Amino acid sequence: MAGIRDTVGKNRSRLPHVSRRSLLVGATAAGGLAIAWSLWPRDYQPNLTAAPDEHIFNAFLKIGDDGHISAIVPQCEMGQGVTTLLPQIMADELGADWRTIAVETAPINPLYTNTLLVDEDSAVFTPRAGVPDFVSDVRSWARREWAVRHAVMLTANSSSVRMFEAPCRAAAAQARALLMMAAAKRWDADWEECDTQDGFVTHGKKRLRFGDVAAAAALLEPPAEPVYRASSSDPLYGKELTRLDLPAKIDGSANYAGDIRLPDMVFAAIRQGPLGATRLKSIDRKKGLASPALLHVVTHERWVAAVARNWWAANRALDCFAPVFETEGTPISTDRIDKALKAALKDDGYRIASEGDVAEAMEGRPKIAAEYAVAPALHAAIETRTATAAPDGGGLRVWVATQAPTQCRDAIARATGLARTNVTLFPMMAGGSFDACLDHNVAVQAAIVALQIKRPVQLAWSRAEEIMRLPPRAPTRAKLTATLNAAGGIDALVTRIAVPSTNHEFRDRLFHNTPADIAQRGAAGSPDAAAVEGAASGYAIPHMAVDHCPADIGLPTGRWRGNADSYTAFFTECFVDEMAARAGTDALSYRMAMLGNAPLLARCLLTATSLGGWEGGLSGTAQGLACHAMRGSHIALMATARQSERGLQVEQLVAVVDAGRLVNPTIARQQIEGGLIFGLAAAVGATTDYEGGVATARKLGQLGLPVLSQTPQILVEFVESDREPGGLGEIGVPVVAPAIANAMFAATGRRIRRLPLSAHPL
Repeated sequence: MAGIRDTVGKNRSRLPHVSRRSLLVGATAAGGLAIAWSLWPRDYQPNLTAAPDEHIFNAFLKIGDDGHISAIVPQCEMGQGVTTLLPQIMADELGADWRTIAVETAPINPLYTNTLLVDEDSAVFTPRAGVPDFVSDVRSWARREWAVRHAVMLTANSSSVRMFEAPCRAAAAQARALLMMAAAKRWDADWEECDTQDGFVTHGKKRLRFGDVAAAAALLEPPAEPVYRASSSDPLYGKELTRLDLPAKIDGSANYAGDIRLPDMVFAAIRQGPLGATRLKSIDRKKGLASPALLHVVTHERWVAAVARNWWAANRALDCFAPVFETEGTPISTDRIDKALKAALKDDGYRIASEGDVAEAMEGRPKIAAEYAVAPALHAAIETRTATAAPDGGGLRVWVATQAPTQCRDAIARATGLARTNVTLFPMMAGGSFDACLDHNVAVQAAIVALQIKRPVQLAWSRAEEIMRLPPRAPTRAKLTATLNAAGGIDALVTRIAVPSTNHEFRDRLFHNTPADIAQRGAAGSPDAAAVEGAASGYAIPHMAVDHCPADIGLPTGRWRGNADSYTAFFTECFVDEMAARAGTDALSYRMAMLGNAPLLARCLLTATSLGGWEGGLSGTAQGLACHAMRGSHIALMATARQSERGLQVEQLVAVVDAGRLVNPTIARQQIEGGLIFGLAAAVGATTDYEGGVATARKLGQLGLPVLSQTPQILVEFVESDREPGGLGEIGVPVVAPAIANAMFAATGRRIRRLPLSAHPL
C-alpha cells in the first residue's frame, strides 16, 4: 500500500492575501487577533433602495403603502426555488397574504453573508482551508467574522434554507412586531395582544391592512429580541404554494442576463485558447475586419472577442479572424489525465479520515480490492455563460448570473482597474448552473470589452466555448481495499482516491481571479479534504480510513452539483454491493447490518425497498440499491435497469428522502426529481474527452445525455420529520449511478466500475 502523509500543518490556505493593515493586527497571537477584530467597526446597515411609497423594515423586508411586501433574497435563483422558499418562510412568520409577496435580489452587503459554508467542516470553506492561514487556528467566530467582512454571499452546498431560514424568520418577526406596535397605537391597545393574519393586523374584531400602518411602523424601534408568531391555524410554511418565479418563466417575461437590452447595445462572441498556459499568438486581422456587420475586435492575452450588431455575426467574424494560440508544456489529453490519476493512486496519499486501526486489522489477513474510475463531468446548463456590461460615467454596470456576487464584482474591479465602488453588479437568475455560476470569467470579459469599445455590450459564450472552457467536475480514480469478518461483513476498509485538489484551485479562481492554469498548478499536490467528502460513509465499519492522493492532471477542475459525494457514493455503494454478493447476502440485509448508527438512512432504505418491491437483488431482477447522507439529508434509491436493444434502459427510480422539515413539498419534490435526472445524465454521459488541450465535444448532442424516451418512471417519497431542514439541491445526485450499476449487475452479472457506466474493464 502506498504511503500516507499526515495533513496536519500541510493543508495551506489558498485564499486572497489579507494585509496586516486591513486587519489592524498581525497573526502572531490568536488573542491579539481576537481583540483587534472585536474593536473593528462592524455596524452593518441595510443598503436597500425604496420607492416613495415603500418602507424598509430591515435587510430582508420592505412593505408598501398598497400592502405589497418585497422579500429580499440574498441567494442566486438557478431553478432551485429559493425565490419562493425564503419569501414563504418570511410570509408565514409575518402573517402575510401570499398574493402580496414580491421578490427582490439582495445587494452586496455583509448582512447576507453565508456563514454556514465557513462553519461546515466538510464544506467548500472548511475552517482549515476556507480562511487565511493566520485565521484558521482561532475560534469559529473569528472565521465567521472574516467571511462577514468580505461579504461572502455564496449560493452553494444546498445551504440556502439551512443558512437563511433563521435570519429570514427573525426579520419577519421584527417587522410583524413593528406593524402590531403601529396598529396598537391607533387602537390605544397593548401591541403584544395583537396578531397578524392574511396581511392584516388584528385585535379582537379590529383589523388594519399592513399597508395602512407600514409608514408609521417603519419609524418605530423593534424589540431587542424577535417575538415570534404563535402557531397558525393555516400556516404557509409546509404548503405547496405556487412558485413566485413560475408565471414569468412560463410567459417569457423572466429576465436573464441574455435578455438585457440597453440603448446603443451591441453583441460580442469570444474565442479562448486551449486549456493550460495559453496565450493569443495572432489573428487574421485583414480577413476578420472584412466580416459583415463587424463593429470591433478586442484582443486579450488569453482571448479574442468580436463585436457586431448581433451575436451570430460576431461569432462568424471569429471564424474569419482565425485566432492562433500557443500553449506551454504538454497539451491536456484524456490519456495524460488517466496516466496522472493512475500514478497518483500508487503514490503516497494524505489520510483525511480514520476510525479504529486499519493497519492492524488488515495485517496478515486476505484483502479484497476493487478499482473504480470516473470521467470529468460537465455542467451542461441550458443557459451558456452570459453577461451584459455598460460603461456608466467613470464606472461600470454589469448584469450576470452569479453565485458569488461580491467576488464577481471584485474580479471585475481588479481586471478593469476600477474601484469596487464604481462597479455596480446586478445579479440575475440563472438558466441552470450546477455551480457553473461560481465562474465569473464571462463577467470580467464583458467588462473589459465594454470599457474598450465604450458602449454597452452583451457577451455570450457559445455552447462549444462553454463545453471546452468551463472547468468540469474532476475526473477521479479510486481503490477500495477491505478485509471481511467471519460472517462476510466488512471489518476494515481503506478508500484511496486519486483526484485533483479542486477546492484549492477553485478558491484561487474565486477570490483572486487567478487564471485557471495557474490556479491548477498552484493547487497540485495539496491535500484537500473536500475532494474526498462523503467517502467516510454512515456505515458502521470498525476500522476505516480515507486517503486523498492529489493528482496533477493538468486539467482545471471546478465545483459541480453534488461535488465529491457524486463520485465517493459511487465507489462506496458499488463496493458494498460487491461485498454483499461475495458474502451471498441480500444487498438490503447487508447494508442494514451496518446502519445501526444511522437510523434515518436505514428507515429510508427500508421504505424505498418496500415501495419499489425489492426482490432481493437476485440474478435477473435488474434491481439495485444505493443510499447516502449529506448536508443534513438522507436518501435511499432503488433502481430498475437492464440492457435493451437501445442500450442501457433505466425503467424506474424509487427514492425515499428524509430532509427534515419541508418549507414547500412541491419544490422539494422538484429538487429530488431534478437531482435524479441530473445524476442519470452523469451516469450515462455528460462528459467529453480531451485532446490537444481542448474538449472534443462541441454540442449538447455529443454529450450522451438521456432523452425523454430514456427517462424512467420516478417515484419520490418524503419521510415526515420535524428535524431542521436539510439540503435538497444535491442529495438526489450521488445515489443514481451506483444504484443503476448495481441493478445492471443483477440484470447481467457484470460489474460496472466506470462512470459514465461502461462495461469495459479497468
